[in-house]
Amino acid sequence: MSVAKVIELNASSPKSMEDAVQQGLSKCAESVKGIKGAWVNEIKVVTDDAGKVQEWRVNLRVSFVVN
Repeated sequence: MSVAKVIELNASSPKSMEDAVQQGLSKCAESVKGIKGAWVNEIKVVTDDAGKVQEWRVNLRVSFVVN
């Protein structure tokens, strides 16, 4: 039998939404082992006064196996 746990985290990137997700998962993997997947709950952008995207922000739910 295996048990999975889900944690929630926020990550950001000036490049893209995909990079924000990758940055969040990479940082999470430094302390969490057995990551099996993630859900993107929210996507937010920070813009300048002209409406140009300055930063992508994502909220992730990450699942991993608990031994």
